[in-house]
Amino acid sequence: MRFTIMALLAAWSIGSASAQPSDNSPDDPPARVARMSYVSGTVSFQPGGVDEWVAAPINRPLTTGDQFWADDQSRAEFHAGTATLRISRLTGFSFLNLSDTTLQARLSQGVLELRVADVEDREIIEVDTPNVSFNVVRPGIYRFEVDPSGQSTMVTVRDGEGDAIAAGQTVPVRTLQRVRVLGIDRPSFDVFPAPAMDEFDFWCAERSRREEQSISARYVSRDMIGYDDLDEHGAWSEIPEYGPVWRPRTVSIDWAPYRYGHWAWIEPWGWTWVDDAPWGFAPFHYGRWVYAGGGWVWVPGPRMRRPAYAPALVGWIGGPRFGVSISIGGGGGVGWFPLGPGEVFVPSYRTSSRYFNHVNVSNTRVTNVHVTNVYNTTVVNNNTTVINNTHYVNRGVPGGVTAVSHETFTRGRSVRQGLVNVNASAVESAQVTRTAAVAPSRQSVLAGAVAARSTPPAAVTERQVVARTPAPAPAVPFNTRRESYQANPGQPLSTDQVRQLQRQQVSSGSRSVVRQQAADAGQTTGQPGDRRMRSVEPANPAQQQTAPTERRRVERNPVQIMNPTERSNPIERQRVEQPRIEQRRVEQPRVEQPRIEQRRVEQPRIEQRRVEQPRVEQPRPRIERTPPPERSTPVERPRVERPQVQSPKEEKPAEQRQERRERPTREKKEN
Repeated sequence: MRFTIMALLAAWSIGSASAQPSDNSPDDPPARVARMSYVSGTVSFQPGGVDEWVAAPINRPLTTGDQFWADDQSRAEFHAGTATLRISRLTGFSFLNLSDTTLQARLSQGVLELRVADVEDREIIEVDTPNVSFNVVRPGIYRFEVDPSGQSTMVTVRDGEGDAIAAGQTVPVRTLQRVRVLGIDRPSFDVFPAPAMDEFDFWCAERSRREEQSISARYVSRDMIGYDDLDEHGAWSEIPEYGPVWRPRTVSIDWAPYRYGHWAWIEPWGWTWVDDAPWGFAPFHYGRWVYAGGGWVWVPGPRMRRPAYAPALVGWIGGPRFGVSISIGGGGGVGWFPLGPGEVFVPSYRTSSRYFNHVNVSNTRVTNVHVTNVYNTTVVNNNTTVINNTHYVNRGVPGGVTAVSHETFTRGRSVRQGLVNVNASAVESAQVTRTAAVAPSRQSVLAGAVAARSTPPAAVTERQVVARTPAPAPAVPFNTRRESYQANPGQPLSTDQVRQLQRQQVSSGSRSVVRQQAADAGQTTGQPGDRRMRSVEPANPAQQQTAPTERRRVERNPVQIMNPTERSNPIERQRVEQPRIEQRRVEQPRVEQPRIEQRRVEQPRIEQRRVEQPRVEQPRPRIERTPPPERSTPVERPRVERPQVQSPKEEKPAEQRQERRERPTREKKEN
């Protein structure tokens, strides 16, 4: 009964928070991040705001401005909410924009596969290449290939639908189609059937099948990054007081949450935990931890759509007495403990009440009244100390508090190797603060990562891409922000401060890697297969003003929260239905495209004249007849008179006949 009431209160608190649009603030950081969940070979990483390339780390939260390079024989996998991105060998990739409503990726060279499980209303999912910008319209599977010269881009849609936009032309690409865009200034389009899957496609499909079969999706939302790594590293069970919990396997005896890993400075959240375990993302950026049944268990909180990411769900321990007690070689120290179920997370960065409610009620079961009281006390009153009359369950657990020196903390070194023992009295008398009041250094951004073994060519990093959606300005260099960090230790820059520094950076003449597309008013369309698409003006001016995201509406099936004891198909993707605001759809006049008849050109048939070869008459051999030998005088034989037969032919004269008979005898005598 208690579990049900708390769940209803959490759902009500989310509804009340979403009903306060006036509380939105530009200082709110995004509730969505990305994570590199798999790496093979040599993959390099450059955080936004620094020039160094380092080896890409697993579990580091990724955001706008982060760049990657996959060397030869290398691959990597990224998760960003409902989207999965995988890159192949010799690929340059970065996040141009990663916010709650926009996922904008930059592909300057190589191969990228994008799998989108869901597209929200007014959400933008876009991949920008050197000569085409592709806008995802429906969930599906999309593959992008950019040749090393940057002159040609291939977009293959295995499933789904999207728009390829280049130089004012828009070509729709649908399921099992491929479009080739050639050229930059005046690109041409060719649409073909999608080719057969290759080895990289099969690898991507196998990775996706692993996610679809995850058992953990029964207990947490698939929008929670890192949920699929929990299956092979732990087990789920039920605790009546907390509901479904997950317990890790094969951990050391002294293991505790937020101890085996390091700290990194990541804007716009500030100090962020990066865990060493292969499963160490979801349990340290969502939910809560509690010591129960002889060990630590993770309580994921309510199962809902798109839970809010947090840099580290911990309570910081500070104060002058605590710093002196763990000081090693001067400089003081930093301590923390994991927050338990129902305890409020207070960010060190500036937030609105709506964000404050969402980041708490989506990660633990807590009443809205308690969240509001803490917000008014700490954020509105700008109090750096959290309410100390709150009983933090993990603060008194043996081994629950972890502490290190300032040097270990700021340089991103291993916490386990730099542990400092703290006595119970120092922990009891210490204050619980909003943040670790320590200014970051350049090493804090790189977080102890080793230098990269391979870096991308300059042509890849400096190559411009075309974008349909305006991208944020490049990240401000760390050296430019250093003074602000020193003035407010442990607190990230506000949005206004970042924008001011970005304007100064743009005015200095720095070159952008993004080339903006023309407005949609002059976009072109055409039938798939046309070499060049013809420009079509809208029939109605109101057509230009219609929101371009209207066609992205995706229907979802309502899903109930499952009881852990129930058996179900683990492949089914389940989501908690959010109240949907119906928006009136503006009907657009349909512009009929003239169908271009392609005439078949008859080629003239060339008659090939048969050349008569001259007939060569072969001379017939002449046969010489040998005259018969002479014979003696023939003996006169009695002549027998035969009766004359009358011939129908005309008879010759008797003299001629007598001459013919006597001719041989006369010739013989003459010889």
